[in-house]
Amino acid sequence: MDIKPKTKTSAALGFIFITIFIDVMGLAIIIPVIPNLLKQLGGVDYSVASEINGWLTFTYAAMQILFSSIMGNLSDRFGRRPILLISLLGFSIDYTFMAFAPTVFWLFIGRTIAGITGATMATATAYIADISTGDKRAANFGIVGAASGLGFIIGVSGGAFLGDINIKIPFMVAAGAALFNAFYGYFVLPESLDKEHRRPFSWKRANPIGSFIQLGKYKALTSLAVAFTLVYIAQKAVEYQLPFYVYEKFQWSMRSVGYLGLFIGALLICIQGWIIRFLIPLWGLKRTIIIGLISYGAGLTLIAFAAKGWQVYLYMIPYCFGGISAPALQGFITSKFGASEQGELQGGLTLLSSISLVAGPLLMGYSFKFFAHRESSAYFPGSPYIFGALLMLVSILLVVRSFRKDTTLTR
Repeated sequence: MDIKPKTKTSAALGFIFITIFIDVMGLAIIIPVIPNLLKQLGGVDYSVASEINGWLTFTYAAMQILFSSIMGNLSDRFGRRPILLISLLGFSIDYTFMAFAPTVFWLFIGRTIAGITGATMATATAYIADISTGDKRAANFGIVGAASGLGFIIGVSGGAFLGDINIKIPFMVAAGAALFNAFYGYFVLPESLDKEHRRPFSWKRANPIGSFIQLGKYKALTSLAVAFTLVYIAQKAVEYQLPFYVYEKFQWSMRSVGYLGLFIGALLICIQGWIIRFLIPLWGLKRTIIIGLISYGAGLTLIAFAAKGWQVYLYMIPYCFGGISAPALQGFITSKFGASEQGELQGGLTLLSSISLVAGPLLMGYSFKFFAHRESSAYFPGSPYIFGALLMLVSILLVVRSFRKDTTLTR
């Protein structure tokens, strides 16, 4: 099915918006709850729970590293739609395990299943690349940020309020949301990759090494790919440590985390769903990427030294503004590959983000465990954010170096 005409493209973008929204909502709904669930199941404090959460995320990411390239290549062979539906069913199973898990061990089983099938974002971004052309490519990737922002708002706030009622309810809702999304996609989501652009499945390409080779076809992209990975690692300081941080340092309740989630989600929608569409044409991709990364680093540093709970709200503004860099960077990278390669490319980018999921939560989790333990000689719960800021600094240097070596990276 060819969905390139304008009206069909708009409709398809709407479908993908809802798909990503429901997926992110299902992920975000457990964020305020997972620290207390781990404390309850493991009988540990927040510092140790943070370490366990790092290993849960490691399990999920390790499975993605092994299987994301396979899923990406399968989407190049059979289309985006069926792979997306399989992924959503895997997430539904994962959340069901988390809802009824009697021990921490069962959480690991669920994360394994979700990691194997977790090609949702890779397939969705390949879908966007299929239906986007020219300068609209980077702007359309902003839809991912907007949908993620709205899903984050509903997910985190809903998870916080539902978790106050019963700690299991958010996981049951997440399982239902993923299952609903699978049915939604089955009945209304059109296929974006027409048959003439599909290619045979190849085990040579469907492996992590093959994905790295694909990303390495363009030498100018190597530094950008490394920067892409470092940015995602640094983001884990916020995504996976924020509840532990505010619970430990400011003794917040779940509802307080829910209100912060509403604020962050509103910022993401405004910045990535609206402001970025004006900034990219105004600044160009090069300047947008660099300014975004600088803002990311500044936000992380400020969050690390927040002395009062209300300051976390204030410091989230520069951090969220840094989100303009991600769609700009991804939009540039995808513009260098053809339609038949987008699934493999997005599988490769998902591989990089999965590597960040392996390294990020473990690094941030162990950092938090060491510095947030009450008996620590250097008590500093904000340590993950300092590590994140340093990684952002390295990514800025890599991006600037890449742009200086290749003058074509200006738009």
